Amino acid sequence: MIKKTTSFRKLMDKPGIIVAPGVFDAFIGRIVEEAGFDALYMTGSGTAAAMRGLPDVGLLSMTEMVMNARHIADAVNIPVIADIDTGYGNAINAMHTIKEVIKAGVAAVHMEDQVSPKRCGHWKGKKLITVEEMVGKLRAADETRKSLDPDFVLIARTDSRGALGGSLEEAISRGKAYAKAGADMILLEAPKSPEEIRTFAEKVKIPLMIGIIEGGVTPILSAKELEALGCKAVIFPNAALRVVHKNVMDLMKVLKKEGTTKNFLDRMLLFPAFHDLVGKERYRQLEESS
Repeated sequence: MIKKTTSFRKLMDKPGIIVAPGVFDAFIGRIVEEAGFDALYMTGSGTAAAMRGLPDVGLLSMTEMVMNARHIADAVNIPVIADIDTGYGNAINAMHTIKEVIKAGVAAVHMEDQVSPKRCGHWKGKKLITVEEMVGKLRAADETRKSLDPDFVLIARTDSRGALGGSLEEAISRGKAYAKAGADMILLEAPKSPEEIRTFAEKVKIPLMIGIIEGGVTPILSAKELEALGCKAVIFPNAALRVVHKNVMDLMKVLKKEGTTKNFLDRMLLFPAFHDLVGKERYRQLEESS
């Protein structure tokens, strides 16, 4: 069977843009795969919110993030892109993190150039490490993946557009440096317009990823629009999370008021469909054959 890292490499080589919905647990991962997507994205902020009820300020450990990535990767047959924040320390820590995510079955990761503790990429007041420090971490990560699985995809995320004193020019400069350091793709975090995306893609000649954050600083563009601007991949980190949480909030209001779920059934995955999605029938057959 083809490795998931190899599958993701093939997606990068094929024409067209890669669309990777964000997931925060294995069950949502199953839903994304069932919908027919070729890849999915494990969101860091969504993992923090779903696993611990915490904001995206770097409070989860590498162990917690890798554990969630492993659960998701085990549950699906499509490649998983994972958020590894800042790599959880210096170049040595980044090497260890890459080793662990590869062991977890992840196909690609993005590592960002913020100081630790980091902040959500669409918040104000972000601070960056030096280019030299980030380059060192990327080189260490590159050497590690080459020794374990050369097909593993390394994505460098730059937060320089929205950082203190940041600019598009700084993002372009860093993108070029990160490409030379071994990154296969650049995630340009929080660009403010389609023109900025197009300019970055034209000047940094490496596959470009954009994240669409509903309510963030980047305009909500479709996959086709982003592809026309020069993007190779788009992630929707927390679209599913926000839909789930909004619907749960609505459900709680109804349940508190009415004491029943019967007027909410059209917005729920009912008992049989739920068990179909988690593969209950397969386990029933295994029990009968054993």
